[in-house]
Amino acid sequence: MKKKTSVLLCEDDPNLGALLRDFLTAKGFETELATDGQEGLKRFRRNAHDFLILDVMMPVKDGFTLAEEIRHDDKHTPILFLTAKSMKEDTLEGFKVGADDYMTKPFSMEELLVRMNAILRRSSALPAGEDEAVAFSIGTYQFDYNKQRLAHPKEEIKLTTKENELLYLLCKNKNGVMERSFALKSIWGDDNYFNGRSMDVYIAKLRKHLRHDSSIEIINVHGRGFKLLAI
Repeated sequence: MKKKTSVLLCEDDPNLGALLRDFLTAKGFETELATDGQEGLKRFRRNAHDFLILDVMMPVKDGFTLAEEIRHDDKHTPILFLTAKSMKEDTLEGFKVGADDYMTKPFSMEELLVRMNAILRRSSALPAGEDEAVAFSIGTYQFDYNKQRLAHPKEEIKLTTKENELLYLLCKNKNGVMERSFALKSIWGDDNYFNGRSMDVYIAKLRKHLRHDSSIEIINVHGRGFKLLAI
């Protein structure tokens, strides 16, 4: 029997929390509900989960703080934020602490399901047609896509899922243009403004990861996307 996908849902509104838990359970997810951030952290550390849904505004410990603490222990389990706010700053803050997506309340249950399934596909799938080891040389770095590992004589970095997917596309187009819209649709599922800002954050992270080789650059190509310059 196929193992059910385990979801940790952290939502302080008892009505919405119960509604979401029951909906996700009916859709085949094994769903655990926490009603504040501290309880959420305890449940996260006690049980293994495949997906995290975190409300931003929670008592005791807010969603951003919870996500930061989770990311200290776990860099890869997908996180989707729920927020009643539409402020761009809140959205960007969520991406900076490691979110994979966000939804602004109110939202439809079916849209939530679509977003979750898209994130789960991205976080677990290999690139189309790639069954064997996928590795690239980037200057003095070695990038192992399957292991999400970027290795350099000075350090070895375990990449997050989005860092891994983005670097893969850059490497596939090395010294050529990685189209911005294509990357956003492939990794984030949509090329909207917020996802675009999220990708900019991840590009900055990759530049930092590649800082030990001054011959490597990720440059902006105005109106088109990005280019990884490397030997």
